[in-house]
Amino acid sequence: MMKMRLVLAVVLVNFSVAHGQFKNLTIGLQSEKDKPPVNPVLAISRKDSKIMVVAVAEDKIIHSRDGGLSWKTTSLKLQGTPNNQPVLTTDAKGEFYYYQSTATTGSEGYDRIWVGRSSDGGETWSEGEPLGNPSSNVAFAGSTAHPRKQIYYTVWSQFDKVGLADANCLSNILFSQSSSNGKKWSKTLQVSQTPGNCVADVNATTGAMPAVDALGRVFVTWHNQQTIFLDRSFDGGTTWLTNDLAIARPEGGVVIKVPGLSHPVGNPILKVDNSKGRLNGSLYLTWADQRNGAEDTDIWFIRSTNRGDFWTQPLRVNQDDAGKHQFMPQLAIDDETGYIYLVYYDRRAYADLQTDVYLAYSVDGGASFKEVKISESPFVPSENRFAAYQLSIDAHKGVIVPVWMRQDEDKISLVTTIIKDTELIKK
Repeated sequence: MMKMRLVLAVVLVNFSVAHGQFKNLTIGLQSEKDKPPVNPVLAISRKDSKIMVVAVAEDKIIHSRDGGLSWKTTSLKLQGTPNNQPVLTTDAKGEFYYYQSTATTGSEGYDRIWVGRSSDGGETWSEGEPLGNPSSNVAFAGSTAHPRKQIYYTVWSQFDKVGLADANCLSNILFSQSSSNGKKWSKTLQVSQTPGNCVADVNATTGAMPAVDALGRVFVTWHNQQTIFLDRSFDGGTTWLTNDLAIARPEGGVVIKVPGLSHPVGNPILKVDNSKGRLNGSLYLTWADQRNGAEDTDIWFIRSTNRGDFWTQPLRVNQDDAGKHQFMPQLAIDDETGYIYLVYYDRRAYADLQTDVYLAYSVDGGASFKEVKISESPFVPSENRFAAYQLSIDAHKGVIVPVWMRQDEDKISLVTTIIKDTELIKK
C-alpha cells in the first residue's frame, strides 16, 4: 500500500508540472493612487539565492529575502524624470545595481543614466550617481556584471535627436564600464559601426544588450535595419571590432505588432554560459518575429560556441501548431548547471486575446527545448492601456524565478512563481 501511494504521488507531481500548475503569487498590484507596476526586471543574488529583487517603473523596488515567500516594496529617489525602462543587475558579491535613463530639468530629452546601488538585498539604495554625462537623447540602457569580479558594463542608444525624421539624424550604440562600485565610469566608446536613423522603428539602432564571460570578454547585440548585430571586446571594453557582425536577420524584423498591445514589441536577448560545463563561454540569443505571417509570432533561438563568429540556424522554441502568437521572450542561464530558461507570453490555447505565460527550458545547450505553462489563468491585454507587458527571469543554483505583468479589467498586477529545476528536469 505504501509503495502504491508513493507511485501515485510521483504521478500527481509529474501531472501537475506537465499541465503548468505552478503556484502564482501577486507581488505588485496597482492601487487607486499608485501608477501600475510596469516593465519589471528581476535578479537573484549570487551570494544568497533566497534574496530576489524586482525593479519596476517608475521608481519601485520589490524584494524578498526568504526565497519569494514574502515580498516588500520600497521606493527609489531618482534624479530627474525617468524613462520608465529600469535595468537591474547583480554581481558576484550579492550587490544590486539599478539603472534608469532620466531627464534633468530643461533638457530636450533623457540626458543621463542614473545608477543606484544596494548592498542589503534591495532594502535601501544609494542616492545614485550619473553614468558619465551623456548628451541628451539617450535611450534604453542595458547592463551586466562580471561573473567573478565587481566590474560593471553598460550600453545604451544615443540619438542625435529622438524622433527626428531626417536622413542626417543618426543613432548609435555606446559603451562604458566601471570597476568602482558604479561611482566612476570609463570614457564612453561607440560600439556600433552601422548607424541607424532617429525614428524609433526598425531602422533605429536600439535594443542594446551586453553579456560578459568569466575571462572578461564583452559581447553586445542590438538591432537595426531588420538585422541583429554583434560586436565584441576581448580586453574588457577597451577595443572593439572594426566592423559589426550581422548574426541574424529576423524576417519582418524584431519590432513587431501583436494584437492587444498598444505599441510594437521587440529586442533580442543575449546571454553567455558561465557555468563549468562543456558549453562554457557559449553565446545564446533569442527573439520573436513574424516570419510566418502577422498572425503567427514565434520565439527563435540561436547559439554560438566560438565567440560569435558562427551561429546555429534559428530554432523555433514554441512547439504549438502554426497560427498563434508567442512573444516578448526573456532568457536566463543558470551558471551552476548551464541550463537555459526562456519565459514568454503565449496564446496557443485561444482564438482571441487571452494570454498565458510559458516557460521553455533546455538541458543540452539549446539543441532542444521543452515547454510548460506557468500561469494559473490567462489575462486579456488592452490596446487602450499603455503598458509594455514586459517579462523578466533569472535562475541561480536550481532556482528559477520568472516575473510578468497581467491585466484584469483596468488593473495591472505583477506576478511571479518560484520554480525548482527538480520540478522540471530529471537529474
